[in-house]
Amino acid sequence: QEKLDMSTYAVESIRNFSIIAHVDHGKSTLADRLLEITGTISKTDCNKQVLDKLQVERERGITVKAQSASLFYSHEGINYLLNLIDTPGHVDFSYEVSRSLSACQGVILVVDANEGIQAQTVANFYLAFEAQLSIIPVINKIDLKNADPERVEKQIEKLFDIPTDECIRISAKQGTNVEKVLQKVIEKIPPPQCSTADPLKALVFDSTFDHYRGVVANVALFGGEIAKGNKIVSAHTKKRYEVGEVGILTPNEQPTHKLYAGQVGYLIAGMKEVTEAQIGDTLFLYKQPVEPLPGFKSAKPMVFAGMYPVDQTEYNNLKSALERLTLNDSSVTVHRDSSLALGAGWRLGFLGLLHMEVFNQRLEQEYNMSVILTAPTVPYKAVLSSAKLIKEYGKDEITIINPAQFPDKLSVSEYLEPTVLGTIVTPHEYIGKIIALCQDRRAVQKDMLYIDENRVMLKYLFPLNEIVLDFYDALKSLSSGYASFDYEDAGYQAADLIKMDILLNGNPVEELSTIIHNDKAYAAGKLLCERLKEAIPRQLFEIAIQAAIGKKIIARETLKAYRKNVVAKCYGGDITRRMKLLKRQAESKKLMRKIGNVEVPRDAFIRVLKRETDK
Repeated sequence: QEKLDMSTYAVESIRNFSIIAHVDHGKSTLADRLLEITGTISKTDCNKQVLDKLQVERERGITVKAQSASLFYSHEGINYLLNLIDTPGHVDFSYEVSRSLSACQGVILVVDANEGIQAQTVANFYLAFEAQLSIIPVINKIDLKNADPERVEKQIEKLFDIPTDECIRISAKQGTNVEKVLQKVIEKIPPPQCSTADPLKALVFDSTFDHYRGVVANVALFGGEIAKGNKIVSAHTKKRYEVGEVGILTPNEQPTHKLYAGQVGYLIAGMKEVTEAQIGDTLFLYKQPVEPLPGFKSAKPMVFAGMYPVDQTEYNNLKSALERLTLNDSSVTVHRDSSLALGAGWRLGFLGLLHMEVFNQRLEQEYNMSVILTAPTVPYKAVLSSAKLIKEYGKDEITIINPAQFPDKLSVSEYLEPTVLGTIVTPHEYIGKIIALCQDRRAVQKDMLYIDENRVMLKYLFPLNEIVLDFYDALKSLSSGYASFDYEDAGYQAADLIKMDILLNGNPVEELSTIIHNDKAYAAGKLLCERLKEAIPRQLFEIAIQAAIGKKIIARETLKAYRKNVVAKCYGGDITRRMKLLKRQAESKKLMRKIGNVEVPRDAFIRVLKRETDK
């Protein structure tokens, strides 16, 4: 393969930009057209979402990973190097978006001409606005017969203060006007502020693991140059490496002689360990240390779920698969955990439910691992009041992830639960239903704004555990799929939390206890008892399945005993004969219940603890 010479592209002729939008507004399709126009990929009919390389992305038709590509484009006689990053649109992956923006100087904000501005458009716009990037608004899908670009332009002007004449109307599918977007990128987005004379400073903004070459790190150069054979040092681990290969991504890897300041590319430097290429790390030349770049805020996990190998012998394989996958998806947090029922495993923190599903699917497809995922929970906090406990923990506020650590009510001044600020954008005819849904989820309305005559933006403060399971599905089905939802972290607030235990014949079962809000305890307890009744096999004695809060029983299901027909031998005769036999049987069953232990089989635990997907 011919190596490219990148020295011809001075810093002034480089543009780094990413494409941001709501889900399904056509980011990846626009990226395809840009790749075709610049000749990076050949024009064929099979170019559909070229940058979505993962199998998960292909199957679900969504972008999960931000992908970068370098394009070459000549405009008015000058050759430009454009580095494009295509980002995901779902709220669960907004961490990918904010990370991609750190390597850019500008963004293309894509809005669907049919749907108009949606919740994620607003969220992503503010991410770019806070990073002080230049924003190019693009209205996509003008080829649809219901498209109304004028309405969308007015919305953009009202919400974002961007004048209507700056919007470019395109159809990414048919390629209408896409050339104009590239020219606007060159005119409006500034070149990166750096020079090749500075010492080397490279930001690792993404990394993947390759079985043969070790870790492949995607880097953005903020100064200096890098070539094969250079000795580099990581600011995070202080380890020294020799660069084996550098190059650019045109979506596929293309080796080059050198990379220069302002360019975005990849480098392979013999990093064998998964933990060595930390995302957000700064690389510099040996003996030329630099001030490390600020890196990224670590992602705040919103949803926790336990992950256990189906078979304990798979533990080590699952461990290495998890390490490699978390290298590529750095927003997942991993803590060791063990459960009496399911053995050793991990407690993983995800940014949302879709993130959790996609992560699980990637484990299965890319690493061939099948795992047990427990139902998702959120992290609670407790403010301690007893001096003994404060001394034990060393602080007066503790975070509770596992219900087993839930402190007693007597030693706690208050419990706190995480909240989020949710933004819902919906057509106005669904407002009544949506407000009712939000009130049912204990939400507090903060704001209500009409974007135009038939679009409304609602702001609510939600307790996180109310929206984590099925809020999004409920919202979509109430509004026939038109409403869109986006949320951001809003700190903790005091809540009336309790720990609910499950008792089998009066003995508590550790693994099944949950932390829940007082108002919802009764319904949840009843549901759990019903699920257990189906899952536990019948015994020779009666089993009482109860949900309890402290000493108070709130729900009960009774699993009937197997019994032999003791009156089969009575033909006619006196009724007292029958009564005597039945009474004797009842007494022995009672004795058996006293001494019998209820063994809950493992698959019953799995059936109860696993996520309910069929709800």
